[in-house]
Amino acid sequence: MHHGRGLVSIWFFIGILLLIYGAIIFASAFLVTPTHEVVLANLRADVWWGALLLAIGGLYTWLFRPGRG
Repeated sequence: MHHGRGLVSIWFFIGILLLIYGAIIFASAFLVTPTHEVVLANLRADVWWGALLLAIGGLYTWLFRPGRG
């Protein structure tokens, strides 16, 4: 019977995915130029959303990392 050895939490993988998506969105805010002007473009929602995903992904990855405890 396994007592938690060798098992990795699904939340760790969700944290990795959030980190990847956050990095892509954050980078696209600076690398991709929009073809049409958006009404609220000055709020930079892509920067804020990417940073939020990076922060949540980093938190999940840190809290549920394998081998902790």
